[in-house]
Amino acid sequence: MSLEPALRARIDSLLQSNRVVLFMKGDPSMPQCGFSAKAVGVLGGLGIPYAHVNVLADPEIREGIKAYGDWPTIPQLYVDGELVGGSDIVVQMANSGELHQLLGVQAPDRTPPSIEITPAAAQMLREAIAGAGPGYALQVAVDADQRAQLQLGPIDPQAIATEVEGIRAQFDLASAPRANGLRIDWVDDERGRGLVVENPNAKTVKPISAADAARRLADGALTLVDVRPAEERAIASVRVAFSVLDGDAAAEVEAMPKDTPLAFMCHHGRRSADAAAHFRRLGFTDVYNVEGGIDAWSQQVDAAVPRY
Repeated sequence: MSLEPALRARIDSLLQSNRVVLFMKGDPSMPQCGFSAKAVGVLGGLGIPYAHVNVLADPEIREGIKAYGDWPTIPQLYVDGELVGGSDIVVQMANSGELHQLLGVQAPDRTPPSIEITPAAAQMLREAIAGAGPGYALQVAVDADQRAQLQLGPIDPQAIATEVEGIRAQFDLASAPRANGLRIDWVDDERGRGLVVENPNAKTVKPISAADAARRLADGALTLVDVRPAEERAIASVRVAFSVLDGDAAAEVEAMPKDTPLAFMCHHGRRSADAAAHFRRLGFTDVYNVEGGIDAWSQQVDAAVPRY
């Protein structure tokens, strides 16, 4: 594809006006593809100012930038008017420190994080890695909201890595400090069957005892949300006002002011923890999980509430 002079001039102007430009799908606050999200994560971790162009909103630029740098995919990072590359190259250069040198920022801290993998989880992971074939490792990614994601990927000699229970765990630069203290376990209970990641850095949902929740409810300083289904609430329910998440009721809770203090409760506190995390991601800023759930409520607050 040859570039029209007017389009080439537009791109030239963008690159001349901004030292660092990322051509991406979406914008930094809401990338519209995983590759763009990777590039945004790297640049965000560096803490440098950069311009961005949402190619989805400009089809002319979307096709033109591919011809401009003879690079067929999006995203594309330019520094000082020169093409650096796509997301994989950006990640690789960040991990090696080359990108920091290019941008004139301090070299990255490559200290491997300290993580725990329980014996049960280690056994399952070793089996999965063996099934993937030789040359694979556990990839651990932790985003800015401290949400962790696990997957298998090829061993990367340049990655930040640590060895735990005979398992090589690899991290990118942004994930490594966020993963410090991470615990990976294998569970088979009411939460389901699979790996569970506990991140002590994800302090977005605050624990609250049943007794403290009852006191705050009595003062009108808390809204209680029972996340259990109706059939469980029919067995046992607290004898104070509470909200639920059935049907349209969920939308009513979501429509509350984002600074509303919300305490979520289930049977023992696990399902409510997931619900609380969901509302935290929706933007609620004062979110609690009732530790021990309604079972603890029966023991600490109201013995008339049946235990089951």
